[in-house]
Amino acid sequence: MAWLSLKVLLVGLSFLGCLYPLVDFSFSGETRGQKPNFVIILADDMGWGDLGANWAGTKDTANLDRMAAEGMRFVDFHAAASTCSPSRAALLTGRLGLRNGVTHNFAVTSVGGLPLNETTLAEVLRGAGYVTGMIGFDYYFGVPYSHDMGCTDTPGYNHPPCPACPRGDRPSRNLERDCYSDVALPLYENLNIVEQPVNLSALAQKYAEKATQFIRQASASGRPFLLYVGLAHMHVPLAGPPPSAGPGSLRPYSAGLREMDRLVGQIKDTVDLAGKNNTFLWFTGDNGPWAQKCELAGSVGPFTGLWQARRGGSPAKQTTWEGGHRVPALAYWPGRVPVNVTSAALLSVLDIFPTVLALAGAPLPRGRRFDGLDVSQVLFGRAQTGHRALFHPNSGAAGEDGALQTVRLERYKAFYVTGGARACDGSVGPERRHERPLIFDLEADLAEAAPLAGGGAEYRAVVPRVAAALAGALDDIARDRVSRADYSQDPSVRPCCDPRRPACRCPAA
Repeated sequence: MAWLSLKVLLVGLSFLGCLYPLVDFSFSGETRGQKPNFVIILADDMGWGDLGANWAGTKDTANLDRMAAEGMRFVDFHAAASTCSPSRAALLTGRLGLRNGVTHNFAVTSVGGLPLNETTLAEVLRGAGYVTGMIGFDYYFGVPYSHDMGCTDTPGYNHPPCPACPRGDRPSRNLERDCYSDVALPLYENLNIVEQPVNLSALAQKYAEKATQFIRQASASGRPFLLYVGLAHMHVPLAGPPPSAGPGSLRPYSAGLREMDRLVGQIKDTVDLAGKNNTFLWFTGDNGPWAQKCELAGSVGPFTGLWQARRGGSPAKQTTWEGGHRVPALAYWPGRVPVNVTSAALLSVLDIFPTVLALAGAPLPRGRRFDGLDVSQVLFGRAQTGHRALFHPNSGAAGEDGALQTVRLERYKAFYVTGGARACDGSVGPERRHERPLIFDLEADLAEAAPLAGGGAEYRAVVPRVAAALAGALDDIARDRVSRADYSQDPSVRPCCDPRRPACRCPAA
């Protein structure tokens, strides 16, 4: 299947919610030389506080914690948006949603996806001789959207049980088992459906097997490679073993987190065996935890957004509070990235695109501007600073336009719009617009509890600097070549659990 055809179907449709995949098993041609390999692992809905290396209360990430000890941990690292589609589009393009057109999540029935005139990281590296792996590059393995978009009965809300496929009028004999076992989604390998409904309890191991197979075959081919692994973890519905009764049993979230950690450990072990000195592994998340899922959501750590929490709603995923976009991040490259180093540089998922291209010796695409930085000097321990400013867009609901509502400027964070997503208790914080922005000093107030006094000297000094930074960014975007995504929908493509329809293949009740 030609690359363009795969891109039209798999990249075009890959941002329906969250894309979970892998790629190319045709290895021939050019030699690698000294070009590095890249493995990028993106977790879904993982909180900053879910990583044990970040937050002492977490004991579920032994492999990731070991990676942190053997590499570099970033504590001020941010997703480019606080929901799936715009965050992942930004990773693949190095551009904010206002530039690449993906400003909020696509629906399960969306016709479009990432605009085809945008240039992905994979496309640039392919031109530099790389084999590229992701669901949606040369080869595809995975589901085409979030795994809560199947025919579950209110999938993952908010407590078990929720059987994935209707069993008619007969009650399930084992709701605990059925709750997060099968979902009526197609599992693709290239353009072929290899399983539907998808068995979630086996999906992590299938991803691990495909990832390790890709790394081994690419390493043996003599060509450099890029592998992008977009994990289903920690999005609901949670997979992993069913919870067991009795003392010492793991709650579902912890069980899922440990399964994800084992998957990442398998990929890292394969990298080590295949030649770790020439492979850069980057792990991070796409946004913060989905608080409305209650005990099925992760931890924001100290980034509790208290100003908003006191007024209702969640200050996590779907918001521009720190809990919505500050994510765990690790870099691992023995001999290049220093060992057991914690970096407080202000960095972003947007930086992956330009940094990887710089390390590969590949040029940035012409005719467009980028929001990320080449942060290789930070990775190698030669610099301590990253961005001076980051811009956080709205992205939490259909119809949101990716407007830059919040500005991070050095230690300060300014909100022109505040609001809370739906919380576990059902509350939603009302949207409030601030003509004079709320400004928090994050060095003194990680919890975003108390903004600077509006009449104080510090506030008066920061406001014009924030306004100038935002105006500069908006002017740059206005002068750029921007794309427009197609968010129109076709209800006929919705997944189903009707065994009479071939697109579903759900077993009869």
